[in-house]
Amino acid sequence: MIEAVLTSHTDFEKWREIARGLCATWVEPEEVTWIGPDTPRALFAGSTLARREPRRDSHEDRAVTASTAFVEMARRVMCHRDPERFARLYVVLCRLQDDRNLLGRTVEDDVIWLRDRDKAIRRDEHKMHAFVRFRKVGEGTCPDGGEREAYAAWFEPEHRIVELAAPFFVRRFTGMDWAILTPDRSAKWEAGKLTFGPGGSRDQVPAQDAVEDQWRTYFASIFNPARLKVAAMKREMPMKYWRNLPEAPLIPSMIAGSQARADTMRDNSVTPPNTLAGLLKDRNSALPDFGSPTLSTLKAHADACRRCPLYKDATQSVVGEGPASARLMLVGEQPGDQEDIAGWPFVGPAGKLLDGALEEAGVDRAKTYVTNAVKHFKFEPRGKRRIHSRPNAGEIDACRWWLDLERSMIMPDVILGLGASAARSLLGRTASLASLRGQDHPSDDGAVIRITVHPSYLLRLPDEEARAREYARFVEDLRSAAARLAG
Repeated sequence: MIEAVLTSHTDFEKWREIARGLCATWVEPEEVTWIGPDTPRALFAGSTLARREPRRDSHEDRAVTASTAFVEMARRVMCHRDPERFARLYVVLCRLQDDRNLLGRTVEDDVIWLRDRDKAIRRDEHKMHAFVRFRKVGEGTCPDGGEREAYAAWFEPEHRIVELAAPFFVRRFTGMDWAILTPDRSAKWEAGKLTFGPGGSRDQVPAQDAVEDQWRTYFASIFNPARLKVAAMKREMPMKYWRNLPEAPLIPSMIAGSQARADTMRDNSVTPPNTLAGLLKDRNSALPDFGSPTLSTLKAHADACRRCPLYKDATQSVVGEGPASARLMLVGEQPGDQEDIAGWPFVGPAGKLLDGALEEAGVDRAKTYVTNAVKHFKFEPRGKRRIHSRPNAGEIDACRWWLDLERSMIMPDVILGLGASAARSLLGRTASLASLRGQDHPSDDGAVIRITVHPSYLLRLPDEEARAREYARFVEDLRSAAARLAG
């Protein structure tokens, strides 16, 4: 048995040097005992690396390589408190020599272990970035000989992440001298130089300073009770960190009074009216009785719809477009900003992408009836812009009356739902698109229903390769829906 001795908990470069040497000489993971600073040495321990060459088994030395992704993850995982990290990282390194795609095999135990530990470190690093609070301790010295303010902070991370997290604070607080103390390690930024030292204790940092009263006032002023989700807040800001946060004493009382504050905000809120919507609603109020809806009067009836609250802010209703003889019906989710203004479905960016995909699939839009599951635009105002907001199940179900009416007028043979809202409206239930896509779903009126993604999903994909791949799948879904007409 070979002993690999490390004198530091987080010295990745030393571990890397030893691991490369062992792996190059074909030493199997089970032949190595990794010993860290806190690992008890056996009474009759095996030979150390300094006194024994690894077994070669008549092999020539091999060149040890590893991907950048593994090196970066291993560097982070080295800071985890898992006592098996040295040995498990060596196992992964050895396996990578025979399987370059190992990290992509997410069901492998070793890969699961590596990714879980890496995730824990990244989460702990994020918490440290978010919850460190500096307190003034005096004046520091600038590199040019001048003086600047000096601060200190106490933090208790779950893992040994000080070296990983410190560069963030250097970038963020370059203009002041500071020190961050943790139980295991400390970081110090002074006179333009970052150094690390042993851990400290909480009493080395002041309990509070004069700035914290201002910070608490600011924190209370930006608290939005209408968006309060206590479980989510405690998940993102665990209570164990509260004792180091100057704003923490305010949180219980703010939670207790959140409902009353939210009620007050709602009662006093003023929503500026949509001018165009007001004009159209005034016009709609004077509309005569059209009798039973037809395709030609469908929009006038929909403009007067009050089945859900979405009519209040939308400019106008947006019903379907296409011939009454259409055998193929496309059902989107809801109108967008441009559709709300124009009064027609799929005329914005998603509509242009749909037109191109239809042409590529050999489908004539002029012979297709195109509509939406929800007839009014749901949005959130953000400055001068109106940002699309997903309709909820109640709004989709309320608007299904209009979609059923369109289906009874058109009587299509095949209906293709685009997106999750369309799927719920057509099938009467909520399910993942992945479980519904590529299948025929029969309906009471005899139409075959198929489900695919909404064109706007393709527009949101940031990766060019993924966008091209998903676009090709979307075109194939359109082509398959059109091919069902022959059946």
